[in-house]
Amino acid sequence: MLDTLKKLVPELARSNVCMKDPHFVERGLRTMMKDAQHKLQVIADFDWTLSKYSENGNVCDTTHKVLGQSKHMPEFYRTETTRLKDIYMPIEFDPSLTIEEKTPKMIEWYSKNHELLNSCHLTRQLLTTMVTESKARLRDGCKDFFDQLHSLDIPLLIFSAGMGDIIHETIQQQATFYPKNMKLVANFMKFDEMGKMIGFANEELIHTFNKNENAVHSSDYFSNIRHRENLLLMGDTLGDLGMAQGAEHISCILKIGFLNFEVEKNLDVYKQNFDIVIIEDESLEVVNGLMRVILGHPPSGD
Repeated sequence: MLDTLKKLVPELARSNVCMKDPHFVERGLRTMMKDAQHKLQVIADFDWTLSKYSENGNVCDTTHKVLGQSKHMPEFYRTETTRLKDIYMPIEFDPSLTIEEKTPKMIEWYSKNHELLNSCHLTRQLLTTMVTESKARLRDGCKDFFDQLHSLDIPLLIFSAGMGDIIHETIQQQATFYPKNMKLVANFMKFDEMGKMIGFANEELIHTFNKNENAVHSSDYFSNIRHRENLLLMGDTLGDLGMAQGAEHISCILKIGFLNFEVEKNLDVYKQNFDIVIIEDESLEVVNGLMRVILGHPPSGD
């Protein structure tokens, strides 16, 4: 079974790819192959999922870090956001804590960050400059992934606890943002007619562990694509598993987890929760390999 699957998708044979149940993965993949693009939808996290965790040995910027590391932001903001990250990030990725234990701490972290941002007099123009100068990078192969989804009109929901404006700007600068098939749910800033930030557009805060509670799940997004019963879900934290909770019509789902760091500490829990775990890989080659087969383009020589 494993040999058959790896022949079907050679990328799954790589040493940095783990699967708890290859039989389940192959069964799901063959269902998706039968339906091709007609029943497929994709839900993906952004930070360190669609974007790189590191490049040339340096950790890449998350959307919050684009702000926190920028020379254009006030010194008090850069200092305080670094202090908060050092406190709360270990909690976010601690496998010994339950999501219920982590959630109040995530609310504290994101709320404090948003309060700080409100006092920084940010503008849209400055935001564009900061993204250009940042170390935020889409994974290798991400543009091809976006282009293929768009060309076949496959819905892509990008669901992030990060900053929506920065995600949009990053994709626009490094690939292309396609309004037709992309929906972006994240924490968006609110700007006045002069382009100055005046707060946040979201009624509710989106953090790592409440992606199952956001308004998208009570909207008509999933009901409008009810016929798309096959789902690829991509994330880098256990909280990302809740992104598809509103998609009650799904009959086939493959969950892909990117394990970017602390592999020995986290591998077991990732293997228990994700169908495919991709370890320390800054590309979307495995995902694009799956897409190639799903869409009816088997590997050459197969």
